[in-house]
Amino acid sequence: MACAVTCPVWHCFGINKKPRFRVRAERLDGNDLSVVSTDGVSVKETTVPVVVGRGYLVDGGNGSLKSRIEKKMGGEELELLWDDGYGTNTVKDYVDAAKDMIKPDGGPPRWFCPVECGRPIKDSPLLLFLPGLDGVGMGLILHHKPLGKVFKVQCLHIPVHDRTPFEGLVTLVEETVRLEHASRLNCPIYLVGDSLGGCLALAVAARNPSIDLVMILVNPATSLGRYRLQPFLPILEAFPDGLHVRTIPFLLSLVIGEPLKMAEVGVDGRLLPKQKIERISSNLTALLPFYSGLADILPTETLIWKLKLIKSASAYANSRLHAVKAEVLVLASDKDHLFPSGEEALRLKKLLPNCMIRIFKDNGHTLLMEDSMNLLTVIKGTCKYRRSKSHDFTKDFLPPSMSEYRYTFNNVDIFCPWNCRFLNFVSCSSLFSTMENGKIVKGLAGVPDEGPVLLVGNHMLLGMDLSSLCEAFLREKKILVRGVAHPELFWGNFHTSSNGFNFFDLMKVMGAMPVSPKSLLKALSTNSHVLLYPGGAREALHRKVRLRFRLYPMEPSLNLQSGCKHVFDCVSTGEAYKLFWPNQPEFVRFAAQFGATIVPFGAVGEDDMAKVVFDYYDYMKIPMLNDRIKELIRSGGVQIRDKAKGEVASQEIFIPGMIPKIPGRFYYLFGKPIKLKGREDLVENRESANEVYLQAKAEVERCIGYLLKKREEDPLRSIINRLIYRTFHAPLHQVPSFKP
Repeated sequence: MACAVTCPVWHCFGINKKPRFRVRAERLDGNDLSVVSTDGVSVKETTVPVVVGRGYLVDGGNGSLKSRIEKKMGGEELELLWDDGYGTNTVKDYVDAAKDMIKPDGGPPRWFCPVECGRPIKDSPLLLFLPGLDGVGMGLILHHKPLGKVFKVQCLHIPVHDRTPFEGLVTLVEETVRLEHASRLNCPIYLVGDSLGGCLALAVAARNPSIDLVMILVNPATSLGRYRLQPFLPILEAFPDGLHVRTIPFLLSLVIGEPLKMAEVGVDGRLLPKQKIERISSNLTALLPFYSGLADILPTETLIWKLKLIKSASAYANSRLHAVKAEVLVLASDKDHLFPSGEEALRLKKLLPNCMIRIFKDNGHTLLMEDSMNLLTVIKGTCKYRRSKSHDFTKDFLPPSMSEYRYTFNNVDIFCPWNCRFLNFVSCSSLFSTMENGKIVKGLAGVPDEGPVLLVGNHMLLGMDLSSLCEAFLREKKILVRGVAHPELFWGNFHTSSNGFNFFDLMKVMGAMPVSPKSLLKALSTNSHVLLYPGGAREALHRKVRLRFRLYPMEPSLNLQSGCKHVFDCVSTGEAYKLFWPNQPEFVRFAAQFGATIVPFGAVGEDDMAKVVFDYYDYMKIPMLNDRIKELIRSGGVQIRDKAKGEVASQEIFIPGMIPKIPGRFYYLFGKPIKLKGREDLVENRESANEVYLQAKAEVERCIGYLLKKREEDPLRSIINRLIYRTFHAPLHQVPSFKP
């Protein structure tokens, strides 16, 4: 027999608090209801769940998680640009929560669910947070709200004066993992291990290789013998009790994290410099209690115990790395002064078979409490979020939140390699669309609001057109365009060799998925707006302008006068705005299967941004680079269209050498929609499908030609003219262009 008990609990769970309990006991199995104690939560030796606010705390005695019987409920599905609450909590909130949680209660390590996590969406996986050196369990406080929407979050609390050995903590977590696995066999279990918690996660994974685990290790303490506080251990043991109050905060402040990054949490990047400095200064002042409170969170005896615990945990985890089969994501800080986390991440990547790393160059040891690191965004960007045995780019896709939208398109660091804001600023895109009556209008009114819609067009150099196009649809129509990208960005050498959280990770957050018939069909089946570039990588990585010499026979009359029999002709051949589409009309047949609307479009402007001076053919002329590129393709490059013929089959991934120009402007024209509702015959009739395919291709070429001609009439095509105009007039997306 089991029952459910609800009670109001201050913060996350009551410690040394005796609120007036409002007990709700309900029979779950039809047996007699027994008395429920407020000190322990066992009924006839059967453990029951305690619902805490909108979350829940499960305490099974000795800190273990026992029977958890709860009504299966799920929150509503997430909307586009949902409010994830990231940035509303700061380190100050951590200090306030820790003050109450560190008060001694004599209890063992236990699980709790923060109230802020709320109710997750349906079929959300379980996420267990394993704390670091502090042991409080509130290290995810900046991420409670976003994670609580898509995970069932439980955090481990290790009381300040608890001395449970490492093997005991492993057993506690292991029991929880096994119980959850037994109740949901096809659902993964997430272990987020911070510092010491990273060793704990690895140990559990090594002992349970058959359980589907996804581990996120944040600056894991697996670098045995290389942590900075180890030399201070004998000194700390010799300290008089009265000196630790002043000494401990000073020592830990040198190694615990980057104060400036902590202070930047929640500061809007769009603020004026003066306002931003004021906010950061205020946050820095608020951090002072954090450092002074460290002496209470980690008194001398506890700190010495934790340092010894790290040593045993590191040895335990390292000796069992060979047995870890789980999926692993390592998040490391380059400015971690406690552990050499950057080097350790590279080491773990070599040792663990299914390991991916992301290194944050400007963050310290307390990565989870610093700016520029929304944990949910990183999980989504690395394709680690899933609700079944394997990741599904359609079923497991979570729409971007408002904070992710702002981070992607409002990032003001011009040196950031994934800066969409800077690219949108210099390109100042102008978009046009075609109504059903053939009239061209400014804006996206001609593009259908209801899906499924398949947008097909030409790829500009390096895909520079992606950012502006996706941002315009989100801003003007509140529609997320799901682009299909080269699989190399998801599984190939490019994906595995990238160590930083980059632009391509943000593409996945904003809905990108690998190009394949399966992905396209699934996206269209959900009535999505799908962006497809039939020319693929060959079109985006096109070649530079070259001179081509042709030999012609001379006319007989001229031949008699000059005595020459042939004449040379020199022409300039470039590939800008040239389509490299395959011969098969497959995307037309896919669209017809779901009655989708095809919207052809053309985009121009790359020739106003940069000039290609070093292309694929130039790479192939250099012996060392030639061999290296071919080796990469053979060893792990993802090949698509390997059965295609001609130029479209050339899908080699390379970065061309370019010379930047004074920026011009991007122009987009969406042609007249081609409705395929009721045209199921195109699925089987290839000839009819090919006619529609050629119609769409011709419309793209027409749009390109139209834009190349009309942009000459744009008085604000030059960035200099636009800057002058914007000084006195409209915002970026309202800068006028030519009249259609």
